[in-house]
Amino acid sequence: MNSGAEHAAGPAIVRRRYVDGRFGQLHLRVAGPPAAGAKRPLLCFHLSPVSGEIYHAFLGEMGRDRLAVAPDTPGYGASDAPRHPPEIADYAAAMGEAMDALGIAEADCVGFHTGSKIALELALQRPAAIRHLVLISTPVYTDEELAKMRAEFAPVALREDGGHLVDYWQALVNFRGPGQTLEMIMRYYPDHLRGGAHRHWGHRAAFNYSYPEHLPRATQPMLVLNNGDDLEAFTPRAMPFIRDGRLLERPDWGHGFLDLHTAEFGAIVRQFFDG
Repeated sequence: MNSGAEHAAGPAIVRRRYVDGRFGQLHLRVAGPPAAGAKRPLLCFHLSPVSGEIYHAFLGEMGRDRLAVAPDTPGYGASDAPRHPPEIADYAAAMGEAMDALGIAEADCVGFHTGSKIALELALQRPAAIRHLVLISTPVYTDEELAKMRAEFAPVALREDGGHLVDYWQALVNFRGPGQTLEMIMRYYPDHLRGGAHRHWGHRAAFNYSYPEHLPRATQPMLVLNNGDDLEAFTPRAMPFIRDGRLLERPDWGHGFLDLHTAEFGAIVRQFFDG
């Protein structure tokens, strides 16, 4: 594609649509319909257990000069859920089907936490189609750390008084990033709960997927963004396993940075994808 397209004057409109896939209907947010001179399409995969809504502002920014798409991972947001616990390879295959449904032959990817593993696996499944990867956090754990993570993100026990909702809200407040307001947390809080009894399936799949095993197989250029969030200490450990990549340290960013630093992150991503 021609990489010389001019940016639109303002953010692109984000629209919603569905495509059919192996798990049922997959819900997408889409901005910047393809046009003459548009740059390579962009796929954005969210962290567990929210939805593609976290990319809303970013889609508007990137949709100024390319097609930008953020699917809801199966079982999250408004996407149908699998019948059985999926693995990262299953999620990635569903995203590949979405590419086919949208007529996307080549794409760049941005992934966030669990979404980073989906992006990597999609790149392994479709090496000729996925050209660049921006991975927001690439944690590598010791066995002890992984066991602790599995326990921390185990299914939540429901309580009649609704106390589990308060506990979960407090956890989000404790994890909030620099500048992230309570109003911003509340915007995404419902999506944290929509997965219901299967809300932990995304984390389960992520913990089953090993970066040291899979990263060395990927040939695409990678930019790893290490934010000042709960995975900051574990992310740099992945770099020795990456063939062609660099680490960008942003301890001043955390959860909520996609809303707070949309244009700056967009400029970083554009330079990496197009520069």
